[in-house]
Amino acid sequence: MQPERRWYIVQTYSGYENSVKVNIERRIESMQMEDLIFQVMIPEEIRQERKADGTVKEKLVKIFPGYVFIELIVTDDSWFVVRNTPGVTGFLGSSGGGTKPVPLPPDEINPILKQCGLMETPKLDVEVGEKVKVITGPFRDQIGAVDSIDIEKQEVTVLVDMFGRQTPVELGFEDIEKL
Repeated sequence: MQPERRWYIVQTYSGYENSVKVNIERRIESMQMEDLIFQVMIPEEIRQERKADGTVKEKLVKIFPGYVFIELIVTDDSWFVVRNTPGVTGFLGSSGGGTKPVPLPPDEINPILKQCGLMETPKLDVEVGEKVKVITGPFRDQIGAVDSIDIEKQEVTVLVDMFGRQTPVELGFEDIEKL
């Protein structure tokens, strides 16, 4: 079984995130790790700052200072390359002593990837009151009406018929299709 690509968080010395990113990218190339280590990312956002003279200046700010996000397949080799990169203090979720790190669950990494523009936001072409069909999970093939839409969380609340009653069920955009 081929292990899957997952996102992990690497701790660094604060202020060294950019140099750690560059060092990891160099090591990927020099140690032929392109098939195991895929992306290195420092989540950043643009914030507006008002100066004393009233002018507004845009500033690029790290969302998680002291951390670098890496998409990789954890093997002994890839883990060794990242762990022994100068400036890396360890993997988040690894207790040390040779234990493998814990990957980020999709519900935690996906909003970060969307915020950084590395993941497309699925478009939803339904409105409140429209009928939809559930295509995944325990309510698969049920038909219900959209009760509410939360664009930020990428969730819809669908009223499905359960035991003769309309029951609200929270589902992701990808879990439904328009009828």
